[in-house]
Amino acid sequence: MAEQNFVDYVKICCRSGAGGAGSVHFLQDKHTSMGGPDGGDGGRGGHIILRGNRNVWTLLALKYRKHVIASPGVNGRGANSSGADGEDVILDVPLGTVAKDAETGEIEFEITEHDEIQIIAPGGRGGKGNAFFKSPTNQTPRHAQPGEPGREEWKILELKVLADVGLVGFPNAGKSTLLSVVSAAKPKIGDYPFTTLTPNLGIVSYRDEKSFVMADIPGIIEHANEGKGLGLRFLRHIERNSTLLFMVPADTDDINREYNILLRELELYNPELLDKPRVLAITKSDLIDEELKEMLQPTIPKDIPYVFISAVAEQGLMELKDLLWESINSVPKDTFNQHIANPHRMMHGSRSKSSEEE
Repeated sequence: MAEQNFVDYVKICCRSGAGGAGSVHFLQDKHTSMGGPDGGDGGRGGHIILRGNRNVWTLLALKYRKHVIASPGVNGRGANSSGADGEDVILDVPLGTVAKDAETGEIEFEITEHDEIQIIAPGGRGGKGNAFFKSPTNQTPRHAQPGEPGREEWKILELKVLADVGLVGFPNAGKSTLLSVVSAAKPKIGDYPFTTLTPNLGIVSYRDEKSFVMADIPGIIEHANEGKGLGLRFLRHIERNSTLLFMVPADTDDINREYNILLRELELYNPELLDKPRVLAITKSDLIDEELKEMLQPTIPKDIPYVFISAVAEQGLMELKDLLWESINSVPKDTFNQHIANPHRMMHGSRSKSSEEE
């Protein structure tokens, strides 16, 4: 049911409200039969606004709402009475939502903070009444501005999951099992590829009542950057994760080869992903003994901190949490999306430190 409710892509038609027309009116009362201009301005048309909400985790509410229409502004009236503004339409969206123009594909903005507000379709401005146009040389203007029309545009909203740690691996690498063990999340688990079809989030408890968010992302296959498998649809979720946890089963033929395939898929999709801190977890280690672990050493990448784990047997999980916590806090949060000069040296240093602690 949770997978059916998770929606990370919607296309909607946004129609903002038209501005109200200005009024052409002249003052008339029992004391003044031919007064000056007093036509008020028209009201602004309603905006369509996106608002970040940390309590919303899917775009499901917009999936069946293809047309979002804001109300127009009210026309101006006499006695310098301005028309009321049209009512804005506010759409609550999850943090990590990206708004794009449907025709050009251009990214307009993204929502990353709670209660952050961005106007996706501004309402038309209200027209000026004839009182605005009076001057010493034109004391009785008999014209006013019409209101600006509203905008009608198709927009694409994409959700990129925000998490501290993103799980990266081939299908059936044990990602969902790990998340279910270290957090209270209950992702679907099965002995077949692509069991996970939607991202799952879980809060992982750490020492001294600390915690971090882990995202289980559907498996990646070779040539995923070209759209194979679940392809580009879920690669975008990796972009907003602070640290990438690569997961490779211990019973694979060549750990280094499988790791490099995953790394290349991320590089072809977005080279900036290589700037993120990385940790390698060799999963299903309960299937091998210490002697086999020694034999696997030559096939393990040298430029990344690693740990042998077994989610089922709960082996190596605290060591994994230590590595992840160190990685999450190794780079200031405001520089996660910026280019890191030498990420390999930073990771190698982290590995050396963790090795000394062991």
